Amino acid sequence: MKLPESFYTHDDVLSISKQLLGKYLFTCIDGITTGGYIVETEAYNGIIDRAAHSFGNKITPRTKTMFMHGGIAYVYLCYGIHEMFNIVTSVEGDPRAILIRAINPTEGIDVMMHRRNMTVMKPNITSGPGSVAKALGISRKMNAESLQSDVLWLEDRGIGFSDNEIAAVPRVGVDYAGEDALLPYRFYVKGNKYVSRPVK
Repeated sequence: MKLPESFYTHDDVLSISKQLLGKYLFTCIDGITTGGYIVETEAYNGIIDRAAHSFGNKITPRTKTMFMHGGIAYVYLCYGIHEMFNIVTSVEGDPRAILIRAINPTEGIDVMMHRRNMTVMKPNITSGPGSVAKALGISRKMNAESLQSDVLWLEDRGIGFSDNEIAAVPRVGVDYAGEDALLPYRFYVKGNKYVSRPVK
């Protein structure tokens, strides 16, 4: 069962970020399905969050997707190299999003290895947001794609984690955000080897 659109459309982006841990993320490209369950997320809390692209109600050709209705993909290019897959949450005009930083791969691993130019399976196959997108074949062509589509979607297969199993720590690479850079808006599953930057 795909996660319903209603899962994404309330305004508590932190709660959704934690609830996404254990949810399965899939793509189906050219008839080939790849995916796994999410083990690391980062929340971006809209116009009041200095780390968010939408801070200050900033609408640009890139950020306009964030202002759309929740339950779609926001994919952008980082450092001119990495595609970054985010999930838009809340309602139209309230631009909150969640960056998917790591998944535990379960399906189509051979295809993901090929996309990542790997001959040996290693944790970095889907560790870090650029790696997640590349392994799953996610590109800016999927920007604004509905998560109810048959190309990109999420499922609940019964995996959940208690608060004790989840770390809440500052986000990565947002030093420009001042005090907001210190907010504990990154969530990950403790002890999972695919987490990109576990705190020691």
